[in-house]
Amino acid sequence: MKKIIDGRDTTLGRAFDIFIQILIIFSIITFSIETLPDLKPHTREILHSIEVICVIIFTAEYLARIYIADKKLKFIFSFFGLIDFFAILPFYLTFGLDLRSLRIFRLLRLFRLLKLVRYNRAMQHFGRAMIVAKEQIILFMSITLILIYFAATGIYYFEHEAQPEKFASIFDSLWWSIVTLTTVGYGDVYPVTMGGRLFTFFILLIGLGIVAIPTGIISSSMTKVFNEKHQELKESGEYDELFEEEE
Repeated sequence: MKKIIDGRDTTLGRAFDIFIQILIIFSIITFSIETLPDLKPHTREILHSIEVICVIIFTAEYLARIYIADKKLKFIFSFFGLIDFFAILPFYLTFGLDLRSLRIFRLLRLFRLLKLVRYNRAMQHFGRAMIVAKEQIILFMSITLILIYFAATGIYYFEHEAQPEKFASIFDSLWWSIVTLTTVGYGDVYPVTMGGRLFTFFILLIGLGIVAIPTGIISSSMTKVFNEKHQELKESGEYDELFEEEE
């Protein structure tokens, strides 16, 4: 069982990975179809039946992974263990109930998309790159949050008197700060004073850097991960085998 569920070196293991990936995508598609208006009751019954089947399979997979895990508690509270749990949780929370207060848990079904990370090698490489750049990303996010607050405070003092309804407080100014620093600029809130416009000019320049910095961090991390993977393949001899197959 372990070779099938947790192994990618066997034919059955690869087939199981592909099957789960297809099932995840299929369940997300049916989840989207459920939101279509004026669906016939019969169609909703079919979609519900599909959801039940998917949840049963995902639950069986989750329990099987716990069973084959050497350290069961470690797996349960691991990143993938929590994703597997949250992927099936909304079904059991809302089972037999139609309470509006519980419908928000249906959003947790989107965790199924994160399950793809386990089965897709490209996503695994991206995940490794994020881990490599973890400290830089945390530092960048911290600085970004500080800049967002600084921008909200600055625009509040420049625009509060001129537009008290739009910049009523620093908390109201945070929306302008976020859309400006991210260079989105919806145009629903904008400065009208000379000081506010000049301040916005400098914030926009900073925002251009904020957009570019994470791209560079992740790109360098991806390059490092791919170089490490390339070196591992060369040392194991798999690189030469792949090259011969392509020829």
